[in-house]
Amino acid sequence: MVYRCTHNEQENTVSLKKLLYIGEAEQVRERIEGHEKKKEWKSKLLPGEQLCFSFAPVTNPDRERAEAALIFKHKPECNEEFINDFPYEETTVKSSGKCEFIESSFTVQTTTNKK
Repeated sequence: MVYRCTHNEQENTVSLKKLLYIGEAEQVRERIEGHEKKKEWKSKLLPGEQLCFSFAPVTNPDRERAEAALIFKHKPECNEEFINDFPYEETTVKSSGKCEFIESSFTVQTTTNKK
């Protein structure tokens, strides 16, 4: 997940401001470094903000399905695929820990032909 955020160096804290993008990758660092939408993410930053990233391990074959469900539910502004259609069977996603801007438990229904 890619967020707009601010960093308070004195308090050593980060404040997430907005969820911009949800994606999936086997090699997260490499994917972020070479991501084709990186310029778009940066264009969304307000003065004093920077990009922040969070990730969670999801095993194959569920990784793409989890990505699709998260995008369909939360509709981040920099995502295009899965915003209006969810091509998988009913899917429930449960997250734990700090999940700012993400519902910790939700279920989405198929909206198109199954993948």
